[in-house]
This record gives sequence, structure tokens and C-alpha cells, in this order.
Amino acid sequence: MSAPNNPYDPVGVSALEPAAVQAAVEAALAAIEAAASLDELKEVRLAHAGDRSPLALANREIGALPPAAKADAGKRVGEARAAVRAALDARLAQLEADRDARVLIEESVDVTMAAPRREAGARHPLTTLMERMCEVFIAMGYEVAEGPEAEAEWMNFDALNVPPNHPARTMQDTFFVGSEGSGVVLRTHTSPIQLRAMLSRELPVYVVAPGRVFRTDELDATHTPVFHQIEGLAIDEGITMADLKGTLEHLASAMFGEGVRIRLRPSYFPFTEPSAELDLECFVCRGTSVGNPDSPCRTCSSEGWIEWGGCGMVNPRVLQAAGIDTDRYSGFAFGMGVERTLMFRHGVTDMRDMVEGDVRFTRAFGLEV
Repeated sequence: MSAPNNPYDPVGVSALEPAAVQAAVEAALAAIEAAASLDELKEVRLAHAGDRSPLALANREIGALPPAAKADAGKRVGEARAAVRAALDARLAQLEADRDARVLIEESVDVTMAAPRREAGARHPLTTLMERMCEVFIAMGYEVAEGPEAEAEWMNFDALNVPPNHPARTMQDTFFVGSEGSGVVLRTHTSPIQLRAMLSRELPVYVVAPGRVFRTDELDATHTPVFHQIEGLAIDEGITMADLKGTLEHLASAMFGEGVRIRLRPSYFPFTEPSAELDLECFVCRGTSVGNPDSPCRTCSSEGWIEWGGCGMVNPRVLQAAGIDTDRYSGFAFGMGVERTLMFRHGVTDMRDMVEGDVRFTRAFGLEV
């Protein structure tokens, strides 16, 4: 016959004493009340209601009690754990309500406030200026022609009567694609477009050729290795220098205002004969600064004229290279830099401003030039 059970088994059950349980509850309630955020409350829940909390450990000790004591201890620990859970739930609801109220204030939106406007965009002035110059010629019946930027050396030089020993054909002025003997260059002017037009179009030919060109120049205030040109070509019966001068006068008036004069100075270009430098009357002083030290002009250096481009009658050799009958047809060609035209029109003094992509420069021109 077994011996009777003692009032308590020899197992440490001090955690189940009423004073210990009450102390655990008071510590949990104090920590819950002190939690100032949801993150802090989460830490309190783990410390006082988690699997390793004092009340959870005390609940495990109930199994060590004799049957007569289990009911009382279980009731006491259960009420304690329920009180802690209730306090946690109440504090959680309060902190969530505080968070929602704070978010409504911090993230409130004034629907009556005007929405921020997007800044107006701006096209690059070189693009709009090239389009404006093309429109002048389209109105005169010209067509806009295009061509590749990587061009055959024959199209860029030989067919334009540029001899093999010409300085422009050396590596100092020309970007060769591959090696110097590859036969492919980045075009140094848009004149190959004119030649392609002569080869592919029925006569008469009236084309304007805008585009990007490449030369091995250093980037500074007045030079850039990548710039833009616009060239014109007219091939027809009876074309003369008078037609060329009238066309350029019209372009100058469209770009710089009515009354601006031009002049043609004798010059040399391999693909035109005769050739001329195209000068533009200073649009600032209109020539009044010449010989007048009391009112000097910075734009033209008191010379009264500004160099704008080159022009001339198409060299018969160029026409022959394109298979055109030089006894019946003649033509003129001209070309000028778009960057230079922009500098003249708007007083831009540094060409680097056009290529650095600074929106403060382009925004000043807006959507139109």
C-alpha cells in the first residue's frame, strides 16, 4: 500500500505563490502603460505575455502541484494572464488610435490648394533654328534632304573635288571610322547630302541639307568637334550668281530682320567656282561703327561686316561626277554654321553653352526661337 501524498511535492513552486503572481502582474501592467509606441508594446508583449514570461513559466509549474492545489493555482495564474492580455489589448487599441489620428494630421492634404504646375519644356535652340531656316527654303520650293553621318570618303572629298593631298583629308581634321585607310569618315560637312541629291533626284534640283558634322577641333568658346551646318543647292538651267545672291539676301532678312545687307568676297572652295565668302552686315551697328572711334561695336569689331558662311557656283567637275550635263545645267551652293547663326541672332558668346545640356540655357528659348 502506497504512502499518502504530502501537501506539496518536493518541487520548487515559489513562482505560484500569490505574492509572486501579483508582482508579475503589476510589473506587466506598469510596462504596458509605459509603452509609448506600437514597437515598444510589441517588446512588452514578448516580455510579459510570451512563452518565456514569468506568468508563462509559473503556469508550467502547476503540473508539479498535488491535485488539491492545482485548481487554486490554475485559477490564480489564469486570472493574472487574462488581466495582462486585457491590458495589452486596451493599450494596443489606444496606441493604434493615436497613430491613426497622428497620420490624419501629418499626412493631411489640402484639396483646395493649387496643384504644382509642371515647368514648361524647352526644345534645344539649335533644333528649332534649323527648322526655321529649312522653312524659309521650303517656302521657296526647296526640299529638305538628309544623308548618313558616317560617309564614304569618296562622297565626302573626292566627288566634291577635294584632292587627295588636301589638308582637310588628314587625321588632324577628319574623324576616320576604323583606320585612315578604311574609306569611311564622319562627314566633315553636309555637302555629301548635296551630291547624293544630284545622284538620286531628277533635274532640276533644289534642296536644303541641314545636319550634324564632325571635325577634330577642341571644345572651346568658338569651336566644338560636333556642330551643325545647313547647306543649300540649286541645279537648273540658267542659274547664275545673281540667283545665289538673291537667295542669300532673302535668308538673311528672314534670320536677322528686313534691311540686313550681305556681301560676297572672292574666296576659294574646291567644290565651287567661282567661290565667295558670305558676309553679313553687322545687325547691331549696321556699319555705323566703321571709322568711328566714339561708338565702337563689339559684335563686328567696328568692321561693319561679320563672316557668315561660304558659297559659289557649283564646280563643273562636281556636276560631272554626278553625271550632269554641264553644257546645259549650272547651279549654286552655299553653307553656314547653325551655331554661328544662333550666336549672331541671340548674342550667345560661348559655344560650350550649346553642348553642355544645361536646362537653364535651353529654357530661355522656350519652344520657339
